[in-house]
Amino acid sequence: MNIKYMSKCALLCALICVLAPLSIPLSTLVPISLATFVIMLIGTIFDYKLSTIAVCLYLLMGFVGVPVFAGYESGPTALFGVTGGFLFGYIPLAFCTAFLTSRRQYKLRGMLEGMIIGTVILYLIGTIWFMVYLNTTIDKALMACVIPFLLGDFIKIFMVCVISPKLKKAIGDKL
Repeated sequence: MNIKYMSKCALLCALICVLAPLSIPLSTLVPISLATFVIMLIGTIFDYKLSTIAVCLYLLMGFVGVPVFAGYESGPTALFGVTGGFLFGYIPLAFCTAFLTSRRQYKLRGMLEGMIIGTVILYLIGTIWFMVYLNTTIDKALMACVIPFLLGDFIKIFMVCVISPKLKKAIGDKL
């Protein structure tokens, strides 16, 4: 790993750290966050290793106490709390988005496949974690963890599809 690669990784991690805390709390205990948007955006522009490492660094920063999770939360209690499954679900979201986007030569189909599959895995991990943590039923978990977020995540995916190609072209080899 060279200095340029590590710098890119740090920059992407910093971008996640700046945008992910911006959130809207809901009564369902799971907030609406910009984390998924920024992670999908990074995944559609950069390779799967860089994207995944940046997300892992973000989680590590939150774990050690830097307030980077939704609502400026941090620490082990936030990482392993009721929404911890979603935080850990960011890893496959980044990986799937970046891997499938690059496999399709950064075309719309690859971006959509990656973001949709990554989001489904994110929902799956987060919802199962939520169910186990609160000892609740699948229908209550789906109403708290999936249904309220479908429209917002659709909008995020749409926005990434619009912004990503332009941003990738603008960045080019500069980063």
